[in-house]
Amino acid sequence: MGVEATQLLKTINNPEDLRKLPPKDLIKVCNELRNFIISSVSCNPGHFGASLGVVELTVALHYVFNTPYDKIIWDVGHQAYGHKILTGRRDRFHTNRKYKGLSGFPNIFESEYDAFGVGHSSTSISAALGMAIAASRKGEDRQTVAVIGDGAMTAGLAFEGLNNLAASKANVLVVLNDNNMAIDPNVGGFSEYLVDIATSRTYNKLRKEVFKALKKFNIGGSRSRDMIIKINNSIKTLLTRQTNIFEGFNIRYFGPVDGHDVERLTNVLKDLKEIKGPKVLHIITKKGKGFKFAEENQTAWHATGGKFDPATGRLLDPPSNQPRPPKFQEVFGHTIIELARQNEKIVGVTPAMPTGCSLNLMMEQMPDRAFDVGIAEQHAVTFSAGMAISGLVPFCNIYSTFMQRAYDQVIHDVALQKLNVVFCLDRGGLVGSDGPTHHGAYDLAYFRCIPNMIVSSPMDESELRNLMYTAQLPDMGPFSIRYPRGRGSLIDWQTPFEKIEPGTGRKLSEGNDLVFLTIGPVGTKVARIVDELKQEGISAGHYDMRFIKPLDEVLLHETFTKYQKIITIEDGAIIGGLGSAVLEFMAENNYRATVTRLGIPDRFIDQGTQPELARDCGFDMDNIRNTARKMVSGQ
Repeated sequence: MGVEATQLLKTINNPEDLRKLPPKDLIKVCNELRNFIISSVSCNPGHFGASLGVVELTVALHYVFNTPYDKIIWDVGHQAYGHKILTGRRDRFHTNRKYKGLSGFPNIFESEYDAFGVGHSSTSISAALGMAIAASRKGEDRQTVAVIGDGAMTAGLAFEGLNNLAASKANVLVVLNDNNMAIDPNVGGFSEYLVDIATSRTYNKLRKEVFKALKKFNIGGSRSRDMIIKINNSIKTLLTRQTNIFEGFNIRYFGPVDGHDVERLTNVLKDLKEIKGPKVLHIITKKGKGFKFAEENQTAWHATGGKFDPATGRLLDPPSNQPRPPKFQEVFGHTIIELARQNEKIVGVTPAMPTGCSLNLMMEQMPDRAFDVGIAEQHAVTFSAGMAISGLVPFCNIYSTFMQRAYDQVIHDVALQKLNVVFCLDRGGLVGSDGPTHHGAYDLAYFRCIPNMIVSSPMDESELRNLMYTAQLPDMGPFSIRYPRGRGSLIDWQTPFEKIEPGTGRKLSEGNDLVFLTIGPVGTKVARIVDELKQEGISAGHYDMRFIKPLDEVLLHETFTKYQKIITIEDGAIIGGLGSAVLEFMAENNYRATVTRLGIPDRFIDQGTQPELARDCGFDMDNIRNTARKMVSGQ
């Protein structure tokens, strides 16, 4: 059951209904929308703080612009809950991020109001520019708006889009939502620059004068308008001793504006609709606005850890006091500190995910050896390469889905030069309710084809520690370790370090009827299944491959010599993964056997719990058992 909408909100089934309201009602709509988000997410956990921070902006945008004809691109989609509720999905919002329910991010297949699919950050300006150019070529008088967070603005792609936008003179409004936060607090020069702009009284006084001048001299794309902008920019730079980076791109800048004053925002947006060409509206917001617990601890409330009481902020299902296996990310966070104490060359790098990957632990204890580089995966990899070529050993921790953005840097800057950069790929495999934009489905396949690269995945926490230890030993070169979201399987995981020779697997059990070849934590399921099948009279072997590159060829020769029925299992794309590698080995060595591959099929997987999605992909425990039974029975 969903949360019931109140008064005004329940009369708004689409933005046309919103636009029928008088401006004086917008504050009430914002209050009701914010309360609806809080109540809904308290029952159905999801991303939280970012959407609360843009309630007023969301209402103002849909009030002023003729959506869906006018296009709004949200960057990143964490901000879009209010947008979804106002665009016909209020009554289905209780299914958000659930299996077969609404996506947690804007999704073009879900609604015509979702102008562009946004799960990875920093794409909005480029996409908006493409849409605006297309509209112009087709003679359509559309408005195009890119809403980008200040965290997303730190990525190179955002600046590439700005550069091209300035050259194009396209009619695009970029709304810079500045809350000084991504998931963790923003870092870097751009973040500090925005703070300087937001707090400069002289600068903001001059902004008003520029705004008045632009309205007075609104002459389309003429030279006169450009001259006015340049003259004003020069005067402002002289007086404030500060060059505005957007105006340096020759893009008109307006703001900062209070992002929680819906009436002011509405009036500003109406005025900006009348000014053609590229422009930036800088708004100041507070992440988690209206929910004091989220305002006070913005990182913790980026996404909720479970159902909670809106009145107290307390989790309704608190964690048990019983000992539990740690999360894989926690094992990484503690282990890198242990290793760094032993090896002074070790440093840690993450692109804006220190809490998510637990590098924050190292940042607290060894602040001069751990680096958050902002949402900049390409930079993170080449920055790591620069340290590696100078003798350090960087552990570059990037979520599997985000590593896709730095593929060229991995090949060109690391692998080609045989540099010892250790890539720790968190969230490998099916991540659950974040859905297709966040599943780490492809890293085993896309890293396996890179020369000089070692590609591994541990079955448990102890193996993760040993792989991390191995990766920082001399002459290892490029080394990838991928592990999943969530908890492992061991309570006592802090075992002494042992080197694992690259390309060596483990023989966990012998059998006569068939053999399972696994990589990664899915092997813990298979170990239980082997014991269960034994009770049914099915004798199954189980080999944990550990490395997909290099493969343990000794173990594979033994496999094909002894077994005629083989099942490969991986929490990754079947195409190009472990199963493909085993089939290639079989063909190259002229073996014959029946090989069944289980893993993520050749399609994008929607959101849901990890067990639901594993079942959907056919490698949950029931499907694994049934596959083994059918193979043994000859079906």
